[in-house]
Amino acid sequence: MNIETIREYCLSKPGVEESLPFGPDTLVYKVGGKAFLLTGLDSEVLRFNVKCNPDKAIELREEFSCVLPGYHMNKKHWNTIVVDGSVSSTQLKEWIDWSYALVAGKNKIKRQDD
Repeated sequence: MNIETIREYCLSKPGVEESLPFGPDTLVYKVGGKAFLLTGLDSEVLRFNVKCNPDKAIELREEFSCVLPGYHMNKKHWNTIVVDGSVSSTQLKEWIDWSYALVAGKNKIKRQDD
């Protein structure tokens, strides 16, 4: 998986917006105005941050060496994924899907309460 594949995958999801709110080196994907994936554009090894259920986040960190606490994020709710070839693209997409679902689901609840 490369940055272009991640970009295309994220943008294929309903309601997703792409932006550079932290400057030209950090790409952010949002749904409902809330981030579900961030990635740096200036690192040699591709990494991205995704939101995760806190218990699942710990479990993934223990099981996969490519899953780290979220860099520059709330480490309880975010993981950094190092794309080093140790897991399949299918698995990476599943983690992106979980993040998207967490953020999109909260936005649906918020809109119902408005």
